[in-house]
Amino acid sequence: MTSPPENDLPTGNGFEGEQSYYLLTPWQSGVTAPAVGNTISPTGLSLDGSSPSMTWRPDEFTLNQGYQEYREELRSLIFHTAQSTGPTRQGSPVDDEPQDPDLRAYLDEEHRRETAGILATEGRIKYLRNYVDQVAPWLDMFDSDRAFGTQITSLARSSPALLYAVLAFSARQMERKEGRKNSFDSLELYQEAIRLLAPLLEGRDAQVIPICTILCCLEMMSASAQDWRKHLEGCAALFSTFGVHGFSGGLLQAVFWCYARMGQFVPIVHPVLRVYHTDSLTKRSDLCGALISDGTESTLLPPSQWLAHTPSSDTVSASRTLFSGSPHPDMHANYSVYLCARVCELLSDRTKCLELGENNGCSGAVFEERWVSLWEELQTWLSDRPPDFVPIKTVETSPFPEILYSRWSAISSNQLHHTACIIMLDMMPKPLRVRTSLGTAGSALWHVKRVCGISWTNPHHGCLNNAIQPLWVAGRLLTHKSEHAMLVKLIWNIEALTGWGTCWRIADLEEVWGYRVKKSSFSIPHF
Repeated sequence: MTSPPENDLPTGNGFEGEQSYYLLTPWQSGVTAPAVGNTISPTGLSLDGSSPSMTWRPDEFTLNQGYQEYREELRSLIFHTAQSTGPTRQGSPVDDEPQDPDLRAYLDEEHRRETAGILATEGRIKYLRNYVDQVAPWLDMFDSDRAFGTQITSLARSSPALLYAVLAFSARQMERKEGRKNSFDSLELYQEAIRLLAPLLEGRDAQVIPICTILCCLEMMSASAQDWRKHLEGCAALFSTFGVHGFSGGLLQAVFWCYARMGQFVPIVHPVLRVYHTDSLTKRSDLCGALISDGTESTLLPPSQWLAHTPSSDTVSASRTLFSGSPHPDMHANYSVYLCARVCELLSDRTKCLELGENNGCSGAVFEERWVSLWEELQTWLSDRPPDFVPIKTVETSPFPEILYSRWSAISSNQLHHTACIIMLDMMPKPLRVRTSLGTAGSALWHVKRVCGISWTNPHHGCLNNAIQPLWVAGRLLTHKSEHAMLVKLIWNIEALTGWGTCWRIADLEEVWGYRVKKSSFSIPHF
């Protein structure tokens, strides 16, 4: 495929009808909003070439002392609950209500009065509406039953702690998207959610799980990549304590998969680790970038804990049986998340074996066998896709193909598939490279173009939020400046459209590319 001239960029970007321009976002950079035409990016990245690592700062919310104190209090409460030996109150939040009908009715009425009072405060209906319209679709991306959009909002009518968590997350998203400075509605709501959550955690009530997951999402919106694992650890501890997994059923199953999508790429942070492949002739940078704890950790919850506890359920073939046995197409999307986590696990094991000398069986023939098994499962996932997981239209345009999907979960699950294949091809055992032909699927660049093309064509906000790590993995292999400029533009747009902090990845990519993408490489319209 011939690349266009460096500045001859396609005009279509999959964001038609949206604000497809770069919003200057001072809340991310910690600087005053620059005048139109200035050269400061959403992360404080100077487009004239100054170092982004010197200009990026946490936003006001993250630096607020009250936020930091409540965040640590929440973390402490969660781990105290996870480590205590008292019985948990299993089931959905609805099942945890008192069984006496009169008492249950009385408590419901009291809680409804309290939540009505919460919503009576000026501006809070706006936050609830924004949650339903803008935020919940992110969380429900792989759930056509819309647990966060319907069940959570219904439960919030009689759960003040849950309502405060919902409002806090929505307020935080609006503050970031609109670039509000000195706006602390989200902080006030966050603090109230934690205050009301504390007795539920002490009582080991299962309804704390969706509340804590929503608060975790809020915290991660502007957290540094290095802090992601810290924010996710509490939820992982709760899932383990309450025995919640990807086949628990009901609301908690949906909450688990929402968490899993957030946590699977936590190992991918900053490009500083260099991995030596003993089956390669040269030293080269690991495709996934650095891994937390110097590349020695996989996902917080091992993939084996994602599944129902059945004999050998942690094997690839047994896991396929579990997922294929579900009649719901959403589980095929979740299977893509699971397989991607298995790929990260294999990479972590390989890194430990090569870098730390850990005797984990991830060398020689054993590693080759694991690689082949996982690669075959990835290709089976692709061939077994339900009809609505197949693109409704694919156009081989330059530099990235246009790949359109009609189903939300199909967008990200296919993108995760291509991302997993890129990582797998990077660590492919050398003997297999010599004797095996993988066809088109064996081309890392083919997968790279599809990762970028999927995000460029499908502007669903939830899919864009989940695309930042796949775009990072793919973007490292792009070589043409026109591709670099398009990818930078795409990452800018993700933060501008969703409020989710993404532009820190631009600096990481530019470090790999060896230059800063100049302002002249793409346009920032006046507004």
